[in-house]
Amino acid sequence: MIPLKSENDLRALELSGAICGRVLKKLGEACRAGVKTAALDSLAQELIRKAGAIPAFKGYKGFPANVCISVNEEIVHGIPSERLLREGDIVGLDLGVNMDGFFTDAAITVAVGVISAEKAKLIQVAREALKAGIKEARPGNNLSDISHSIQSHVERNGFSVVRQFVGHGIGRALHEEPEIPNFGRAHQGPVLKSGMVLAIEPMVNAGTWESEILENGWTAVTRDRLPSAHFEHTVAVTEKGARILTGG
Repeated sequence: MIPLKSENDLRALELSGAICGRVLKKLGEACRAGVKTAALDSLAQELIRKAGAIPAFKGYKGFPANVCISVNEEIVHGIPSERLLREGDIVGLDLGVNMDGFFTDAAITVAVGVISAEKAKLIQVAREALKAGIKEARPGNNLSDISHSIQSHVERNGFSVVRQFVGHGIGRALHEEPEIPNFGRAHQGPVLKSGMVLAIEPMVNAGTWESEILENGWTAVTRDRLPSAHFEHTVAVTEKGARILTGG
């Protein structure tokens, strides 16, 4: 069962999502050469708590940090550390917020200083893929219409979509039904209905779609160690189309 949210639920999720979006924007602005990823994690916790919310990732299934910070070839679930960001890095920031029991989730990938043309294109295509997926989040479409639109845009631009990790439903829990792959044929799977809330999150690799997990048990990296980019919004399906809840 894919849970449907009431209008009151959506208003509460918008409050949670506004915090998520604002904090994510500030984290992106703080990504500069010489900054430790652990410092970004501390900033995330400070800003979320100051807003009266709770970091949704801290302790989730044992995850040790407030925000996932994934650099260059790291796809998702990077753990903040004493690592220093360097000029030319790209940094994926994935953040979850719990505001009064309503969960939202969003991600961006940002550049540290001047980056290569390939990395810049990768970020642009991943961002565009998210927009393409969100456009399909409307009543009457099938869930896989989101997946197909993301895959089509990414592969048309010469990149690949990650298969091991997917988007998901969200709302009263961080992960709800359904799973939302970033690949697949159109017109398959559940029919979208007004009130569904989805975390749509294309993960786009410069090279192969294949990934592996590092020894820490969390961080996913590209198998060929080429860079990866990640964007995500929490989106409500409504009669007027997709309603982005994490716009900040």
